[in-house]
Amino acid sequence: MIRFLKSSLFVLGVTGLGVASAPLLAQDEVKIGFIVKKPEQAWFINEQDAATKLGQEEGFEVVRLAGEDGQQVLSAIDNLNSQGAQGFVICPPDVRLGPAIVNRAKQYGMKVVTVDDQFLGADGEPMASVPHLGMSGYKIGQQVGETIAKEMKARGWDPQSVAALRISNNELPTAKERTDGATDALLEAGFVKDNIFDAPQQNTDTSSAFAAASPVLSKNGRFEHWVIFALNEESVLGGVRASEQYGLSPDQVIGVGINGSGAAFAEFSREKPTGFYGTIAVSSTMHGRQSAENLYTWITEDKEPPANTETTGTLMTRDNWQQVRQELGL
Repeated sequence: MIRFLKSSLFVLGVTGLGVASAPLLAQDEVKIGFIVKKPEQAWFINEQDAATKLGQEEGFEVVRLAGEDGQQVLSAIDNLNSQGAQGFVICPPDVRLGPAIVNRAKQYGMKVVTVDDQFLGADGEPMASVPHLGMSGYKIGQQVGETIAKEMKARGWDPQSVAALRISNNELPTAKERTDGATDALLEAGFVKDNIFDAPQQNTDTSSAFAAASPVLSKNGRFEHWVIFALNEESVLGGVRASEQYGLSPDQVIGVGINGSGAAFAEFSREKPTGFYGTIAVSSTMHGRQSAENLYTWITEDKEPPANTETTGTLMTRDNWQQVRQELGL
């Protein structure tokens, strides 16, 4: 249970952002922002919903905002300042914006925590001064690769003659960590490195993945079986849709995503199975609630959150998705 301190209490010192601590606030005086890079995606809707619900329960206000590029993020921070917000949670559209976002936050005396994607500093290293909550991209990726390898074995596929569609976004470190983890797990299971084909996507959604995957499938028609992985389930679904257009049947494709959101639920609800075998589900609800609670406690109690908190995932398939959804509160 969060403890609240009277607004008359002052604390001297320096926060993780180098800003002198402001007076601690009573619960009904707190307002925070929750900025996400893709407000239309189910994952981010769940996060903002969870943060909003926590605010309603605990008596503080959550302002939901979109930040799909650098300018929109900075405008959102200006907006929050004009509303008297004391801080914000953000999943940035580009992790390299970290220094600019932190500088704007310092200008307004706001506290910042990141969720899902961690800021990078000018040196290209994670900004440890900004508390972060997210999944271990590499470990989640390993789960994807291990799941694919296990399902290939169950289907009797020879790993020497299977192709992998790696829908990549190497400009986003989180994405690269996930696909690197999946790649390493597949190679350890006996996959042939030369049979892994990159499909670089321009964005992180289904349509961009479809556009990236289609030419790769067309150029490599000698393969009868394909596995598909990417940074999220929307991208894997784009690859699956491309495989369907190319003429591959569901029993020729194993696609495994990451997240556990509405996109996966809709796919699992289809009358007939597709090439989308499963997803490594992480609780977006927990991410939204916990990151908002961390920020709120920081504001009201001057208790800075841990520098980096990593969450884990659970395999969700057509057979167990409703149970996993309930267990993770999705």
